[in-house]
Amino acid sequence: MNPLDASSLLAAFGALGIALVLFAETGLLVGFFLPGDSLLLTAGLLCRAGAASATTAGPGATSAPRLELAQVLVAAAAGALAGAQCGYVLGRRGGRALLARPGSRRLREGAARAEELLGRYGHARAVVLARFVPVVRTVLNPLAGALGMPARVFTVWQVAGGLVWTVGLVMAGYGLGAVVPDVDRYLLPLVGLVVLVSLVPLMLEVARGRRRPAPADSPAGREADRG
Repeated sequence: MNPLDASSLLAAFGALGIALVLFAETGLLVGFFLPGDSLLLTAGLLCRAGAASATTAGPGATSAPRLELAQVLVAAAAGALAGAQCGYVLGRRGGRALLARPGSRRLREGAARAEELLGRYGHARAVVLARFVPVVRTVLNPLAGALGMPARVFTVWQVAGGLVWTVGLVMAGYGLGAVVPDVDRYLLPLVGLVVLVSLVPLMLEVARGRRRPAPADSPAGREADRG
């Protein structure tokens, strides 16, 4: 089982794996490397592939993991919402020290981007938009807690953003499977395409972070000043 491969995770753990991965990615800083976007899209695609194969050839006729759409939607929403709330609580208790650990450069860069989102868009839009940016969606939740964002404001908007993110990506994968004839025959190429597309935001963030210096008052900026 490869934890970085969405189809491998789904084959090993099914819908439960979706909840666990999204909880770790959005609630625990150690989960910033996990494939949340590609996992959701692939899960939706596999739901359609399983339904199509069951209709045309009966149960068990495909090697792809069988996933039920309703279970996937519930598991994805539960993992993402509980994870974000856990991250917020950790930030409230641990403060900024969580985001300035030595050797966590990607997390410090993610914290700088998260602070930029908060400064540019305010609490509500930043919490929603962060869901769609890898690493930033991991860091913004504890950062919001560390900065003292009101719990009610954070909860309302993380729930809204989490539902849009999870339901939207799962249904996008499900819809893609609906427009591709015999989707189960092309499952591996489609999953590969999904993974590549889901990596685009991360690559853009990395390129952006290299072009622009971190703000002086951000965790990354302060770390650079101390160096």
